[in-house]
Amino acid sequence: MIEPHTRRLLVTGAGGQVGTKLIAEAAAHGFAAIGTTRAELDITNRVAVEAAIAALKPDAVINAAAYTAVDRAESEPELAEAVNAHAPGLLGVACNRADIPLLHVSTDYVFDGSANRPLREEDPVAPLGVYGRSKAEGEVALRRTTENHIILRTAWVFSPCGSNFVKTMLRLAAQRNELTVVNDQMGSPSAAIDIAQVLLTLARLSLDRQASGKTPPRGTWHFCNSGVTSWYEFARAIMARAAAQGAPAARVRPIPTSAYPTPARRPANSALDCTKLTNDFGIVPRPWTEALDDVLDRLLAPTH
Repeated sequence: MIEPHTRRLLVTGAGGQVGTKLIAEAAAHGFAAIGTTRAELDITNRVAVEAAIAALKPDAVINAAAYTAVDRAESEPELAEAVNAHAPGLLGVACNRADIPLLHVSTDYVFDGSANRPLREEDPVAPLGVYGRSKAEGEVALRRTTENHIILRTAWVFSPCGSNFVKTMLRLAAQRNELTVVNDQMGSPSAAIDIAQVLLTLARLSLDRQASGKTPPRGTWHFCNSGVTSWYEFARAIMARAAAQGAPAARVRPIPTSAYPTPARRPANSALDCTKLTNDFGIVPRPWTEALDDVLDRLLAPTH
């Protein structure tokens, strides 16, 4: 039972990596979390979205739902656009009507990766494929439908749950002696729990400011764990830590992106500059290597 004074937080995409962590960590931030999966709430359906907001009466909404199958999106553009481009606008309209903040998770794939430095919030978006384009369109729809929003762009998400690069590398290492991984795509890995903590901190801050008559934070920020690496170096770090804990570890051989063609083009450099988040809110991301250690401790812990 939710206490009358407890803030209610609606989390869409509650079955995903970030959504799972949002539900797990919400209480520590003073929220009673109400999580919905795609089966429980179709965020591409305007009537369903408006009915959910009206019935659940959340104090804030975090949209962690997304179509994230980057390659499959090239052959399923309508589905990707429905979830990533259209749904944020529907949530924006409903949250604006209810006068509540909407926090939304976006991606490094809104950029083309041609910059030779970490990307800032004000850099122009130029997505390379359907997934990135649909996420960029979702940002526009959200900004157009509600002023009281926070867009948090992140990248290379990993956690002990769901599908992600860390788990894939561990699975393949148990099957093969050698893995080939691209070494010319650069970025910053991001632990789902750290993304969730930032979103919950910002949601709480937004409601606190609103309650005291101040303008809540509105706009776009970047968050990922600190440090820039390649997928190849990321894989090597995973294998080194796995070997140290006695788990199967394969050799990792670097290859260029050209040797591993995929339906969707990837940004060559999608590292995100998180300076604005630190300057505005005092949030300092921890190193991705430290976050990786925590996740591998969970994944490689002996089972009894």
